[in-house]
Amino acid sequence: MRTFWQDMRYGIRLLLKTPGVTFVAVLALALGIGANTAIFSVVNTVLLRPLPYDKPEQLAVVMNVNLKRGLTQPSFSFPNFADYRAQNGSFDSLAAYNGTSYALAGETPEQVAGVSATADVFRVLSVKPLLGRTFAPEDERAGGVPVAVISHGMWQRRFGSDPKVVGRQITLDGTSKTVIGVLPAGLQFQFTNDQPELWTPMDPADSMNKQRGANYIRLLGRLKDGVTLPQAEAELKTIATRLEQQYQSDNAGRTVTLVSAQENLVGELRPTLLILLGAVAFVLLVACANVANLLLARAAGRGREMALRTALGASRPRIIRQLLTESLLLSLIGGGLGLLLSLWGIDLLGSFVPADIPRVGETRLDLAVLSFTLGATLLTGLIFGLAPALSAARLDLNEALKEGGRSASEGRGRHRLRSLLIVSEVALSLVLLVGAGLLIKSFIRLRNVNPGFDARGVLTATLSLSSVKYQDDEQLQTRFVGQTVARAAQVPGVEAAGAVLPLPFSGNNMSISYAVDGQPEPPPGERPVSGARIVTPGYLRAMGIPVIKGRDFTERDDDKAPKVILINETLARKHFAGVDPVGKRLQLGINDVNGEIVGVVGDVRSRDLSKEAGPEFYVPYAQVPIGDVSLVVRAGSADPTLLTQALR
Repeated sequence: MRTFWQDMRYGIRLLLKTPGVTFVAVLALALGIGANTAIFSVVNTVLLRPLPYDKPEQLAVVMNVNLKRGLTQPSFSFPNFADYRAQNGSFDSLAAYNGTSYALAGETPEQVAGVSATADVFRVLSVKPLLGRTFAPEDERAGGVPVAVISHGMWQRRFGSDPKVVGRQITLDGTSKTVIGVLPAGLQFQFTNDQPELWTPMDPADSMNKQRGANYIRLLGRLKDGVTLPQAEAELKTIATRLEQQYQSDNAGRTVTLVSAQENLVGELRPTLLILLGAVAFVLLVACANVANLLLARAAGRGREMALRTALGASRPRIIRQLLTESLLLSLIGGGLGLLLSLWGIDLLGSFVPADIPRVGETRLDLAVLSFTLGATLLTGLIFGLAPALSAARLDLNEALKEGGRSASEGRGRHRLRSLLIVSEVALSLVLLVGAGLLIKSFIRLRNVNPGFDARGVLTATLSLSSVKYQDDEQLQTRFVGQTVARAAQVPGVEAAGAVLPLPFSGNNMSISYAVDGQPEPPPGERPVSGARIVTPGYLRAMGIPVIKGRDFTERDDDKAPKVILINETLARKHFAGVDPVGKRLQLGINDVNGEIVGVVGDVRSRDLSKEAGPEFYVPYAQVPIGDVSLVVRAGSADPTLLTQALR
């Protein structure tokens, strides 16, 4: 230990004696280690850290598989869920949920993110309330007392941490509900786009929940102790087969598959994050090669020093240990600075990483990340320090002691080693440059993709109407949306206004089956499925979507007029190649619509810029007034955000 501290003191003096070399080496190492620490902290949070629930390995997500179309989706209908819940023996509890939003009344009304879920959802999560209780089975029954559970954040923000909040009445979407519980602090629900602040029980009597073909809810379950995913999946597949035989029209060709909750959340991100971690590891290797070259150059001037140490009795292992100690000291300084840089890097990543990446907001420096940084620092010191140490330990004593002497063979060996390091640096750098070039090229191509609409100068807002006042009265709901759009169009600075459900790239999508009149009816369960949007007149103009053929919707296309439909170019090519589709009819699997095609509009890539647009149709909101819509407003020459207050 005494000799170790001697080596450390000597190493510090040597680093201070050559500040230029020290500065360059520390900076290179700090950048490499800092980048690796920042990226690993994201990888650790998203991929490696267990989900923040009790026994997270028992959580499983049920996926709906359409064998005939080759589609795997997370959406189920409530009747199918009810059958899976009642007939399985593998799950301790199985819950259904749907992310939504609520209009919370009060002195300052606001839209809050929420979840509508079955009573078992908190049992699945194994969550106990901070105050009050969570849902009971009777809360899920039709006609039960309207109740709500609130998050810890809402309890603090909206109710001032009032310990008597349980039993208070709140108004959600025009309905009075009783607060029955407050969830504990720090609870994160990872399975919706927005963190919910309100939870309400799902109503089986809701019209959507009575339809076996209405697939819109998601299933999350907790396996019983000792039950594996394959065992539970096999049992659910058996139930799916029975349901297929019982309900051919809705369940033909459908089965299920199970994935762990962790894999469901991060499975698609794993390759991207690991590639990114590999790229910054290459950066660290380049830094190591740079520092090794610097130390080799410095070692060339320390030949006489090493020869004198050897002449005075220092063994080769002793010299190697001295030089490795110096390298580790340099690496530790670089690692410490890199750790500080990683704090800034994590904040920088947080500003660039999309918010919908699960758990990325939880990224922080924890024990696992600090252990990674320490391990990377020590390994780095060994990597760049070992070659110079071995090279210095192999010098020719007699030649090195001569004035200016150097062994010819040693010179050639050191030259070959430095050349190898330089070649390695260039090779690694070339790999990084090629990868970065391909990434930039892909990004530019995506930037240049025409999504089918013009988002410049467009402002959007979500409308959430009271289920009691509006959604039970379709005519009142239609009048409200129509008047809102009309008044928005009259705001100074507004060029066009419309409403849509769902908004492109909102994360919400609607797919509906259809059939073409005059063509053979497909077998049960094999009807084609198309993307669908419910829009008001003015929406296409507000979004800059062109009408290729026929006409747009007008105010005359109301609930008293004949049903009309717009289709996109892809759907027109699929079913009406060489034929004018205007005047043809489609039967839609929504509200028994049999409508006439009155126009063809341009394709819109509404989900993913990297994928071609699929078939899609549009129906007038006045004829199918379901759900909350998004208001879309196109500003003239002004900044669209200046219209926010007027629209509010």
